[in-house]
Amino acid sequence: MVTMHHHTTILLLLILTTLHLTSSTTILMVNKCSHPVWPGIQPGANSPILARGGFKLPPSKSYTLFLPPNWSGRLWGREGCSFSSTGRGHCNTGDCGGALYCNGAGGEPPATLAEITLTASKTFMIYAGCVSDLNIMCPVGLQVRSHDKRRVVACKSACSAFNSPRFCCTGSFGSPQTCKATAYSRIFKVACPRAYSYAYDDPTSIATCTGASYLLTFCPHH
Repeated sequence: MVTMHHHTTILLLLILTTLHLTSSTTILMVNKCSHPVWPGIQPGANSPILARGGFKLPPSKSYTLFLPPNWSGRLWGREGCSFSSTGRGHCNTGDCGGALYCNGAGGEPPATLAEITLTASKTFMIYAGCVSDLNIMCPVGLQVRSHDKRRVVACKSACSAFNSPRFCCTGSFGSPQTCKATAYSRIFKVACPRAYSYAYDDPTSIATCTGASYLLTFCPHH
């Protein structure tokens, strides 16, 4: 399952492999942005923390993450980070408690999440990600701007921006029958057709595959 919560555009590509099912699954993270990205990694229940939960990935660099069998968790990109020599600091997007090494903590919205659960089965190719830059398409009311206000660095969900039951699928809107797509969620769906655009966007947002190797690209359109 891949969930997009509106941050640095991420392209997640699962590539056919001939690896034996007992072989370790890998995620190759590639930074095609013109600026550094600080990937965050949060394990699911009963899964180990990998790479201390986060690190710095400079432009045009890559990092291979080895996933143990049956690992589950989420990955996201943090931007605009500044850390001291002790690993304390802050990120403009996806911050995990002001730490370079998230160490099991999740990212604060706005953040684009890729959620993964591994099991042992056959492999096939699948594509999930964004076909255009969400920051460019972001409505004014959802925009998060840089400190100098010159550029959009992230795009909030309507739920995060307005805290409304209609947009958050809570209260009387807390079921698939009552919580439907909105004008805001449709903007995200156009940009990221295979990602979650609101809480009950299940039919087109869950992709099943196992035993594959992954390529995760930050800023794939650069």
